[in-house]
Amino acid sequence: MTAGEDISVRRKKLRYRAWHRGTKEMDLILGPYADAHTEALDEAGLDRLEALVNEEDPPLLKWVMGQEEPPENIDRGFLAEVIADHSARLAR
Repeated sequence: MTAGEDISVRRKKLRYRAWHRGTKEMDLILGPYADAHTEALDEAGLDRLEALVNEEDPPLLKWVMGQEEPPENIDRGFLAEVIADHSARLAR
């Protein structure tokens, strides 16, 4: 496989994982974000998305809903992008 094929497979896997979380709420937040943005993300961006996808649904949903502050190890800037993307979709 070439490097381009590797990143293509990684993008596909991340989109799948974003849509198959275990809770419908997080599927509907991360899935559309992944569909809209993974093709434009470079390796570093995919790392950021993957780190978020690796989080457990219950705390992640609380962070997205503003019910709890995420811990310091969470990429808050990227989480804010995902939240803004979701809010924009709801406003349509």
